[in-house]
Amino acid sequence: MKEQWRDGAGVAGTPVSGGGIDEESNPGPIQIAISLGLIAVVLVLGFIFARNALTSTLLFLLILLGLVMAHELAHFLTAKGFGIEVHEFGFGFPPRVWGKRFGETLYTINWLPIGGFVRLEGEDADTGPRAFQSKPAWQRFIVLVSGALTNLVLPVLLFSIALMVPHEVPEGRAMITGVLPGSPAAAAGLQAKDVIISVGGRNASNLVEASRYVRLNQGQTVPIVVRRDGKDLTIPVYARWAPGKDQGPTGISIAPAATRPDGAPFTTRVSESPLQAVPDAFRTTWDTLILARNEVIGWFKGAGGPQLAGPVGIAQTTGEVARSSETAAGAIAPLLELSALLSINLGIMNLLPLPMLDGGRVLFLVIEVVRGGRRVAPEREALVHLVGFVAFMLLAVVITFADIGRLLHGTPLP
Repeated sequence: MKEQWRDGAGVAGTPVSGGGIDEESNPGPIQIAISLGLIAVVLVLGFIFARNALTSTLLFLLILLGLVMAHELAHFLTAKGFGIEVHEFGFGFPPRVWGKRFGETLYTINWLPIGGFVRLEGEDADTGPRAFQSKPAWQRFIVLVSGALTNLVLPVLLFSIALMVPHEVPEGRAMITGVLPGSPAAAAGLQAKDVIISVGGRNASNLVEASRYVRLNQGQTVPIVVRRDGKDLTIPVYARWAPGKDQGPTGISIAPAATRPDGAPFTTRVSESPLQAVPDAFRTTWDTLILARNEVIGWFKGAGGPQLAGPVGIAQTTGEVARSSETAAGAIAPLLELSALLSINLGIMNLLPLPMLDGGRVLFLVIEVVRGGRRVAPEREALVHLVGFVAFMLLAVVITFADIGRLLHGTPLP
């Protein structure tokens, strides 16, 4: 019997045999004490010599683990719901710190806090009535996509909480400060000093909203209402897919219509009631999915390739978000919003039909259905996932070194 480790991104790792894995062989007290001592030393040194880096790393790991474990919990619950035997539900990756069996499942805590996994009976072969491969295709499909779908739904909760927590938002509408010659905005008749009132029928109460609503309508002619000389004008403007370098979809530059004496934008502290926050969170989640779709389409339309950031880059961004507020309480909403965006990215990535991802497993399931129930040989499928895993790890190493290089040279991360 062969089974597989599955990480928080739904990645199939190197197959391992079932023998001895689910034994409750926890490390002894001396091993645990030595390990905890080493961790304490690392934390103390990091706090003394690299406090910002340590804070960024810990926050990133907490967010990542939360998102990954929500992903794995979905795999776990759907597998249990369909009667699939779950051998192990692991927090982190081995080596193991602690394990305890409840019922038929071994619940473990492991030393590498970079993910989690669920180990199912018969992932590669039909080994009995409770094996994964013995279940109907539609049940296996639900188990495979449940993690990614959870990551796409979780942002509704995260955005809702972020909106209910008191947080700072920009105040004051956006004003056009420049119009590029030959751009769609110039052709439509937009002018400098026009104040943007709405975009595509949605009220643009500040600069961030005005920019986001334009990008939501890329590839379309969007009605923009501007205030000019005290009058509101509706001007249809085409939001292009592939603007030139340092240009927006319409070819305008914008800035807050009013700023503080030091040039900083005005902000106001707001919070929403649950009845208002939940629908707004649904809309924000949907908007984010549309922006992600537009980003991908833009790559094929000539807007350039994807800007990748690895764990180092994301950890740095997490730290910057946490430090963007003057108080710890003020950082809660931005961190929740960042978590929601990372969750959406994780969900989308796992649905891609690529080897080692949940989407890759689904692709093999679709091939099986098309072939009338005949599976691709498990050895071949495992080889494809292994090749994909190696390629993914190599890419992660390259991106990580690139992130470190940018940090050392002070270059902004994408």
